[in-house]
Amino acid sequence: MFRLSTAIPGLVWAYRFLPEEGRVERLAADVAATGIMSSEGFVWLHLNLADSRVAPFLEQFAGLNAEARTALTTHDTHAALTVDEHLLFGTLIDFQREFDSATRDIGWLHFALSDRFIITTRLQPIRSVDKVRAAIEKNAARYSTPLHVFETLVVEFQRGLIAIVLELTEELNQIEDFVYDSELRDERRRLAPVRRLIVRLHRHLRTMLVIMRRAAAVDEDEMPSGFEDSLRRLSSRLEAVDQDVYALQDRARLLHEELDSKLSAETNRHLYILSLMTALLLPPSLVTGFFGMNTTSLPFSNGMGGTLHAFGFIALSIALSWWILRRTGIL
Repeated sequence: MFRLSTAIPGLVWAYRFLPEEGRVERLAADVAATGIMSSEGFVWLHLNLADSRVAPFLEQFAGLNAEARTALTTHDTHAALTVDEHLLFGTLIDFQREFDSATRDIGWLHFALSDRFIITTRLQPIRSVDKVRAAIEKNAARYSTPLHVFETLVVEFQRGLIAIVLELTEELNQIEDFVYDSELRDERRRLAPVRRLIVRLHRHLRTMLVIMRRAAAVDEDEMPSGFEDSLRRLSSRLEAVDQDVYALQDRARLLHEELDSKLSAETNRHLYILSLMTALLLPPSLVTGFFGMNTTSLPFSNGMGGTLHAFGFIALSIALSWWILRRTGIL
């Protein structure tokens, strides 16, 4: 069994907030588990779930119930938010981050908070967490409760989502220029990943909005102080960006339909040309088939000029076919 007297496993960073002094302390990487809690302020622990010792550590962490521990160590890939015994825990959607840049890959941030601590865990580096850490080091006085840190995490996700929406908008603008250009280009291969990302974002955003509304409806006695107001602000932010994502989804769908329409029209044009060629060449085929029969008493089989006469019949049949197509309005 993991002992609390040892260093914290999987620790990415730890901060101790001192709201009364308006400052924050970054704890050493080898800080002992018994030394993180104090009578003043609150702490933020950010842990890497790649370390298998994180789960035993959380089993010994005071202030967490069984459901909160499960939420912090789960590998589920869906958003969740639960309020229980003045604890707030669950899973937030976010974007993964590479060493030197953010990505569009969906990531998952697990969290649990009370009035004394906030714990976040993840498998892959998360974009919003680094943004919040930078904001804390820049202006620690803004964060007087763990709920403020949680709210900033969601706000940073919303800001990152806005940046993704702007990038997707620019990509759709470029695709749209080609789609409505006079020269036909098949942009479906380029449009498909954009549509897939937009659909995923819209689905996860709707899920987050639903669980936030459900969390706001819990018994007020179990709800942390200020949580209802925080949920109202966060829901308003996410609702606004979800409308932008939904507009992109409609726009991408219309572009896909326009592409299908133009490609269908081009295919029909090719079939039309092929049908005309077939109609023009069918009578000459009949003539050549007739003179190619190995039977007796064929016209022009004896004497000179038979081949020339056959070519004449071929030219005459083509001209007759063309005249008939013109008279019927097909050409």
